[in-house]
Amino acid sequence: MPIKESELILNPDGSVYHLNLKPENIATTIIFVGDQDRVEKITKHFDSIEFSTQKREFKTQTGLYKGKRLSVISTGIGPDNIDIVVNELDALVNINLKTRQPKKEITALNIIRVGTSGSLQSDIPVDSFVLGTHGLDLTGLLHFYQIEPISNPEMENAFIKHTNWHPNKARPILIANSSTLEKHFTSERTFSGITATAVGFYGPQGRVLRLPVQDAELNDKMDSFEFNNNRISNLEMETSAIYGLSKLLGHHALSLNAIIANRANGTFSENPKKIVEELIEYTLGKISTL
Repeated sequence: MPIKESELILNPDGSVYHLNLKPENIATTIIFVGDQDRVEKITKHFDSIEFSTQKREFKTQTGLYKGKRLSVISTGIGPDNIDIVVNELDALVNINLKTRQPKKEITALNIIRVGTSGSLQSDIPVDSFVLGTHGLDLTGLLHFYQIEPISNPEMENAFIKHTNWHPNKARPILIANSSTLEKHFTSERTFSGITATAVGFYGPQGRVLRLPVQDAELNDKMDSFEFNNNRISNLEMETSAIYGLSKLLGHHALSLNAIIANRANGTFSENPKKIVEELIEYTLGKISTL
C-alpha cells in the first residue's frame, strides 16, 4: 500500500518537505553539522560543488572531494531535528517517491556527524577529538520507535541505578555506533567514550541560570559512571538520535566531536574555530579513504 501523502509530505517539485531534496541531490556518504554556516566551512575543501539548497535551518551542499562524492547537511540543534533529517534522507534513498512504495533493496548511507561538545571527563582536554562509541539517549525521542532490538538494557539499567534516574524522566537508551566506521576513524588523535545526548542546553545539561534543576548532581553522576570499561565522555544534543534512527533504518553512523569545553575542569578552548577546522580536515581525510 502506498505511503499516504500526510505521512510522507513532498513539495510541488517532488522534493522531500523539510530538506527540499530529491534523490539525485545527495551522496551516500553524508556529513552532518549543526550550524548551517559550518556547511561551507567543509565544502570549501571540495574540488567542486554540484548542488546547493537551503530551507529553514536545513542547508545541503553536494560535491566532490578527492574524487569522492559527498553531501554536507546542517541539521540544526536537537534530537527533534535529527528525527526529520534522518527520516527524510532515508525516504530519498529507500522509498520510491513517485509510487510512494518502499524499495525492495535497501541503500545504506554513511552518516558522520562533525560537531562540538563539552567533555565530562577531566582527562579528555579541550581541543581534542571524541569519537562516540555509543549514544546515550536522555531525550525520550527513540521511545516513539520500536527500539528493543538495538537497545542495551543491561548497561541502561546500570546507568539508571548509578544515577538514581528520576522515574518521571524518559528511560535512558544506549545505542552503539557503526563498528565499521568506528574502526576506520579511530586513531591516536581520537578519544573514545559514550556520548550522552540531552534534550536541551540548559536544565537538561545541568546549567542553572534562574531555574533550579531536578537533580543538581546528575553531571557528577554521569562523570563517574562506568560499565565494562565504558564511560561517558561528553554531552551534546544529537548523537543518540542519529545512532538510533540510523541503526533502525539500516544506515551506518558515527559521531565525532571537537571538545571546546571541559565541564569537569571548567575550561574552554582558547581557539574553538581552530579545533573545529582540524576536525573537519581529519574527517575529510578519513572519508577520502573510506
